[in-house]
Amino acid sequence: MQAIFRISALTIILLLEVVAGAFAQATQYVTGKVFDEASGRPLTGAVVVLKDNPAVGTVSDADGYFRLPGVPLGRQTIKVSYTGYEDRVLNDVLLTAGKEVNLNVNMQEALHNLETVNVTYSKAKDKTRTNNDMAQVSARSFNVDETKRYAGALGDPSRMAANFAGVVSGNDSRNDIVVRGNSPTGMLWQLEGLNIPNPNHYGSITTTGGPVSMLNNNNIDKSDFMTSAFPAQYGNALAGVFDMRLREGNRNKNEFIGQIGFNGFELGAEGPLGKNKRTSYLINYRYSTLGVFQKMGINFGAGAAVPIYQDLNFKLVSDLSRKSKLTFFGVSGNSKIDFLGKDVDTTSAELYGGDPYSNERNKFGMSVTGLSYERQITDKTSSKLTLGYGYTMQQYDADSLSHIDYTAFPDGHGRFTTTKLSAVWSLTHKISAKDNVQTGLIYDHLGFNLVNKDIHADGTEQIYIDRDGNYGLAQGYAQWKHRFNNKLSSVAGLHSQYVTVNNAIVAEPRASVRYTIGQGKALSVGYGLHHQAQNVYTYYTETRTAAGDVLLTNKDLGFTRSHHSVVTYDWNINEHLRLKAEAYYQLLSNVPVEQRSSSFSILNTGADFGVEDYDSLVNKGKGHNYGAELTLERFFDKGFYFLITGSVFNSRYEGSDGIERNTAFNTGHVLNVLAGKEFRVGKHGNVLAVNLKVTNLGGRYFTPINIEQSRIAGKGIYMDDIAYSEKQQGYFRTDMRVSYRKEYKRSTLEMSVDFQNLTNHQNIFARYYDATAGKMVTVYQQGFFPVPTVRFTF
Repeated sequence: MQAIFRISALTIILLLEVVAGAFAQATQYVTGKVFDEASGRPLTGAVVVLKDNPAVGTVSDADGYFRLPGVPLGRQTIKVSYTGYEDRVLNDVLLTAGKEVNLNVNMQEALHNLETVNVTYSKAKDKTRTNNDMAQVSARSFNVDETKRYAGALGDPSRMAANFAGVVSGNDSRNDIVVRGNSPTGMLWQLEGLNIPNPNHYGSITTTGGPVSMLNNNNIDKSDFMTSAFPAQYGNALAGVFDMRLREGNRNKNEFIGQIGFNGFELGAEGPLGKNKRTSYLINYRYSTLGVFQKMGINFGAGAAVPIYQDLNFKLVSDLSRKSKLTFFGVSGNSKIDFLGKDVDTTSAELYGGDPYSNERNKFGMSVTGLSYERQITDKTSSKLTLGYGYTMQQYDADSLSHIDYTAFPDGHGRFTTTKLSAVWSLTHKISAKDNVQTGLIYDHLGFNLVNKDIHADGTEQIYIDRDGNYGLAQGYAQWKHRFNNKLSSVAGLHSQYVTVNNAIVAEPRASVRYTIGQGKALSVGYGLHHQAQNVYTYYTETRTAAGDVLLTNKDLGFTRSHHSVVTYDWNINEHLRLKAEAYYQLLSNVPVEQRSSSFSILNTGADFGVEDYDSLVNKGKGHNYGAELTLERFFDKGFYFLITGSVFNSRYEGSDGIERNTAFNTGHVLNVLAGKEFRVGKHGNVLAVNLKVTNLGGRYFTPINIEQSRIAGKGIYMDDIAYSEKQQGYFRTDMRVSYRKEYKRSTLEMSVDFQNLTNHQNIFARYYDATAGKMVTVYQQGFFPVPTVRFTF
């Protein structure tokens, strides 16, 4: 820890020397684009003003772009008006000297042909308003500021989302999230409309999380997160949706960022290309901090098992004309870590340990790139086509080591690679102020090469899978939003998907209704039928007969099915305070379970992070999740915010033995309390901020181990007949983040320290049988750990 503080301090001194003698800049620019929410048409002549000082204002040009000068540094409120449309009020817009702010402002047309009524719900003032106007239940937006502000989030969208109602993490080493008792594998990740693989370093083939996100929060734009009954354009998911957007680069001037933190050393740049400034670029590169320290000969308590990773985020946007735009974007990264038995120091506690009598070498990679073309066909109709390519790679090689001379004997090998070619097309048409429709097609063509085997001491191999091939997943949808009046709106849609593995096809109705019942109060109901295809490893797991024949006993598995029902009550108590309550019920069926009577269910995948080598599965399992959630949120105002979220829920399943059990994710309850305060320091807009987070959640259920049989067998023997019947102790953690922001003439220096697990509370990570000791061993999660970060924008 001393090493990282020494380097951080040195960096700060060097940065201060660069800007020494500079004085604080009083104002900054706000830039952006104003467009119709339903059709995407740019709005010319929209009035953009500083709410507290309307004299500071501008209007959007013929392409909808605006550039607002003279906005004071700090947190400001921007108001956007356009004739015939509801005003938009954008609160908590943070301006710093080192970077201009860019906003995408979507406007909703007002309903004028109705009798005069008092508007009791203003969508324009809804701070959780989503990018997707079809999402009326179980959805909220988030922005880059929230990923930086919340204690413990570390700039990670998944760790940030774990603060929302109905979402559980509880694993300090990874960012997998459990939504309403569902497996993390039920999540859908999208980037700029493309369905993408797991966007995390060290992400296994069948998981959706990892220790470090590849999505750099310095590049993230306002994005959506959904937890139930999502709109018809989203498919092949049972739990939730991350609809991620990358922001566009500055079209007016070049800007740069340098950042040092525990997650990595980062460099970024953005700016215009060409003299007409119709093209912008945005790029950010990161390399792991511990990898840099290793090259410098500094041991940061990680032992020889040092995680090394790097990633690149980029976006290039060009306005081809007033009505067309071309975007090229991508995220790419690779990671590796080796656990070598000869390097394990059994006398010290290392951050990344290992077994002294085994070697394990791990490599991971993920890349996704996309090219999209958007066309405003008419003032009311727009279309978008996106082509994408994705790649994933995971490889591990394992050795067992002699207890005498550390001679290595290979005992396992796995390599899983996938490629994906994607095409996504959508057409949006605004019929009137009351009605808009959207339709689209999605096709993903997946190629794969999967090898997984154990190697025995006599040289023989047990092969679980050794196969390559390809298949396709096609999806189509149509949805319609109708606004009856200022109080009542509805969304109806139909989604369908088809997988070529076994020609399975399904149709899924979706619907939601929102009704304003009083001043600032609204009631919404939603329903959705959702299906998810099985992962590629499950489909192609191999069974070998005594005669040596290879059978694919899982290939005919159909989609897992889920009915989502939800009721939402929203109360905007005032401009800065919101109360939201939701109750939901989810019924799962057609769940893969074993043909023989057992407790296994695919609903528990993701509790461990390896692949599931189960064959001969059938769609005869079922499950259900139900619960209630409450959110009380004070949005950032006058330097203060808080967010309190609580959930109580029950998550149960049945295997092929017909016994109802707790799922591996049935923690029963979760409570998050977050709060933060900013203090102005000095006369130049410098800010000291303190953020706090407290999390409490119930313990997870686990399958007990038969100690006596384990001692005889020399390995853990699980009592599967009473699976998930014992419960761990609950999880409790307190995080605190302290940051300081200093403004210079044309740059901003930000320093922060995240104090993770401030009370050093011992939370259980796992319990396993130690064959050497002949007893159960408890492994605990991360203790107290400070994470410093330095960020410089100019």
